[in-house]
Amino acid sequence: MVILSLLFLATCFLSYSNGANDNFKGVATLFGSKTTNYKRAIWWATTTTFAGSVGSIFLAQSLVAKFSGKGLVPNALVTSPEFLLAVALGAGLTVILATITGLPVSTTHGLTGALVGGGLIAVGSQVNFSALGKSFFLPLLLSPIIAVCLGVVAYVLARGVRIKSGVSKEWCVCIGEAEQCFPITEPAAFFSVAAIPIPSISIATRENCTQRYRGRVLGTSLQSIIDFAHFVSAGAVSFARGLNDTPKIVGLLLVIRAFGIKTGMFAVAIGMAVGGLLNARKVAITMSKKITPMNHGQGFTANFVTAVLVIFASRFGLPVSTTHVSVGSLFGIGLMTRQANLKVVSGILLSWLLTLPIAGILSALTYWILIHLPR
Repeated sequence: MVILSLLFLATCFLSYSNGANDNFKGVATLFGSKTTNYKRAIWWATTTTFAGSVGSIFLAQSLVAKFSGKGLVPNALVTSPEFLLAVALGAGLTVILATITGLPVSTTHGLTGALVGGGLIAVGSQVNFSALGKSFFLPLLLSPIIAVCLGVVAYVLARGVRIKSGVSKEWCVCIGEAEQCFPITEPAAFFSVAAIPIPSISIATRENCTQRYRGRVLGTSLQSIIDFAHFVSAGAVSFARGLNDTPKIVGLLLVIRAFGIKTGMFAVAIGMAVGGLLNARKVAITMSKKITPMNHGQGFTANFVTAVLVIFASRFGLPVSTTHVSVGSLFGIGLMTRQANLKVVSGILLSWLLTLPIAGILSALTYWILIHLPR
């Protein structure tokens, strides 16, 4: 009974870590493009992520069994509370360490590494490495590459449609209580990218230099329409993340017979929401400000790509990482605008490589301690 209680608490801790590291990723473009402030963005992320967690009860249960370890380690080990406790703690500690340092890592990677690390200590060569490659590593490896490519394509298409439609942009600078806007000259070529100098005037009590779209559609400001679409796309990404991540964590609770899947998903959803509200700011700054500068349209495009890929993966039981997809789409757009911060992205990639072995070592160490405790 004690070990089951510890497993429940460890799973809640993993949920908290997941929310702290992941919740803001869906709305990072809202904050980064100055569409809204941090507080409104994190509450929107929390609400839509929770909705995705509830939706996973009906749409993504195929991921539950996969991340309980079935098919990767022997079935007898999958029902071992000690093994599942080691996995939860290994993954949770890895993700919270990354959160403290402001690095956006993948809970999916953490869970995968923890399953393998604990499995190697428990059953050695009986770990099914062929299933690991096909069902886990391949989607995790391909998803950021696909996201970068789709981010590039989506940016080019969206920008081309905007220019062909005659939609222009302007810089708006606040000086005291007044606001002055002036147009941005567009480059002539369809595929060309121009570096537009940002005005240096900034005299007021807030960040004042913002880029907006000019014009009206059916009597409504075009900028208002884009902002609305941006909020919807950010909500879609957060919904997709809740849809994809909740079942992965719930898989650890299957051994607790007192819990049904629905109860487990609700507990995980609460943990994710609390983690995001209390401990997301450092990762938020990295995702919003450090990968690449962005305007409203670019933020919407990145979110659209992320939402489509993650929802598609959830529907077909593919364990992709929302982190990898989100960073990939932002990086793809940053490549096209020539404003991607390669140093920051390199650091993020290194953290992704280290997530698997760190989670594996922590899980293996935890499992070894648990099985050697006096009974």
